[in-house]
Amino acid sequence: MGTETVRTPADDDAAGRRREQRGWYFYDWACSVYSTSVLTVFLGPYLTSVAESAADADGFVHPLGIPVRAGSFFAYSVSLSVIVAVLVMPLVGAAADRTGRKKPLLGAAAYLGAAATAGMFLLDGDRYLLGGVLLVVANAAQSVAMMLYNSYLPQIAPPEERDAVSSRGWAFGYTAGALVLVANLVLYLAHDTFGVSESMAVRICLASAGLWWGAFALIPLRRLRDRRSPARGTTVTGWRQLAATVRDMRRHPLTLAFLLAYLVYNDGIQTVITQASVYGSKELGLGQSTLIGAVLLVQVLAVFGALALGRLARRYGAKRTILGSLVAWTVILAAGYFLPAGAPVWFFVLAAGIGLVLGGSQALSRSLFSHLVPPGKEAEYFSAYELSDRGMSWLGPLLFGLTYQLTGSYRDAIISLVAFFVLGFVLLARVPVRRAIADAGNPVPERI
Repeated sequence: MGTETVRTPADDDAAGRRREQRGWYFYDWACSVYSTSVLTVFLGPYLTSVAESAADADGFVHPLGIPVRAGSFFAYSVSLSVIVAVLVMPLVGAAADRTGRKKPLLGAAAYLGAAATAGMFLLDGDRYLLGGVLLVVANAAQSVAMMLYNSYLPQIAPPEERDAVSSRGWAFGYTAGALVLVANLVLYLAHDTFGVSESMAVRICLASAGLWWGAFALIPLRRLRDRRSPARGTTVTGWRQLAATVRDMRRHPLTLAFLLAYLVYNDGIQTVITQASVYGSKELGLGQSTLIGAVLLVQVLAVFGALALGRLARRYGAKRTILGSLVAWTVILAAGYFLPAGAPVWFFVLAAGIGLVLGGSQALSRSLFSHLVPPGKEAEYFSAYELSDRGMSWLGPLLFGLTYQLTGSYRDAIISLVAFFVLGFVLLARVPVRRAIADAGNPVPERI
């Protein structure tokens, strides 16, 4: 007689958790194409060129009557998007925790961002204002969606799994970014063969990111499940809830200390991501095909970098591994300042360095923060975390744009970002993460 396997409730829980985790990975797969193809590669140089075509004789455009150098318009638009996100995310996060219904809010934010991205197909001629508006809407919506997405991590992964689960999510995202970027590269380089202009090819690439985002967002929306919130039924809403969230965060000063460090160094990371293509095209004189190839290299190496740094974290702890990545970021930026113009080989070397540290530093920051969030406050706390994530940083792009506006040099603009990594390193090194985890009411992993 054969033996019959008896499933226990623990087996069912584990299977359900793995199903949710696989669905969770696919939101990174869905939205990372926006971060890669739109923010990192195409929109910066393209929106800058559109603004330049609308500029006056002195090189300025005048949105709402405000004189803005055309080369700074993209960076300022990114900064404006985070101001919108700052106003919206805490309210959405509080509503998600209060009602326990994260999934409908995630779907609404994801499809608003996807629609705005698809609308970038209309960005041609001198429609720089349209491009700015669509960028602000898409960025703010993505920020809200990512906040909700990240807040699922402590609910779908126990403490000992979070570094690995977070790293796999980033790896999924970078894999999708690489695949779509290959298709973008084929279309862009062979646009004449396909019978479209270069401008039309760029607009198709922008819009396709929105379609990809919307299509694959269906998978996590089917697999993730809402959970009843301990705070369900409370009547506190709106800005009163935001004030309550801020007061609650003050009760966990070590969590706030980590957030401050993260907001600083991630400002630098996100600004490098969003402004690298502008730096490569405008300062180094590299062609769009070179920039796409470099970003593709970043995407491929970021998959391996995220998984490799995840393994290092299991041996040395997430905090030490993140600190090491910040040292690497500082060296990379310093090298970038001295890159010779018109030398694509050295730009590819720089891109390789970025790829190896990019995914890991982001994935480990997310998983480390998940340990510092009080149970039942995931969406509210991740709303603060998300303020500087995925290209939404406001201070970095603002510093980059102001430095260029004052000096006219993109080299000065790129080297100014070193300050974020140095200060972030100092602030993170001072955070006692074990005590912070215990103070948040969470179990302390053996190695963190």
